[in-house]
Amino acid sequence: MVRNPERRTALVDAAIEVLAREGARGLTFRAVDAEAGVPAGTSSNYFASRDDLFTQAGRHIHVRMAPDPDEVAEVMRPGPSRELIASLMHWVVRRMTAERTGYLAMLELRLEATRRPALRTELTRAIRADLEANIRFHVDSGLPGDPDTVRLLHFAVNGLLVEVFTLPGVFGDDPGQSAHARESADEETSRLVDLIVSRIVPG
Repeated sequence: MVRNPERRTALVDAAIEVLAREGARGLTFRAVDAEAGVPAGTSSNYFASRDDLFTQAGRHIHVRMAPDPDEVAEVMRPGPSRELIASLMHWVVRRMTAERTGYLAMLELRLEATRRPALRTELTRAIRADLEANIRFHVDSGLPGDPDTVRLLHFAVNGLLVEVFTLPGVFGDDPGQSAHARESADEETSRLVDLIVSRIVPG
């Protein structure tokens, strides 16, 4: 029986890197071993099957992408207001941009979950728990709005991030072409975050 949790975590992190770069089809034991820099066959000692590897990646990615509690406390220092919610949403976008690999891997896992029941169960549990925690945080912090406000922010900002990470040229020129285009796309993303908050959150 394998008893090295650090090695398991390193392998799952490697799987997330492979998912983001190669997509679900590229996630093999051999690719994970190469990414983690371990001997061939190592991953097969830690995961019962490829399906198990996907499920473990789905379980771990939320831990990897969870915010630092100290960062949350710092962002929450101002009093509850619509302006604070806008700051929180901008912070979420910055965090996801900094963790681009994790976000792309999450998109791959979501698609793969439509074909893998165990992964679908795991992702559903984790994302539902995150959303419920966000709703409790919002209400307990006295932020304006109700649980549906949080749900709508969740759907709107996540939809925006899908465009940012997959088809940024939807906002205009492809940001991959020039620094000016990247700056314009960032400005448009920021404007849309403010618009989302202003339309969804009560004043």
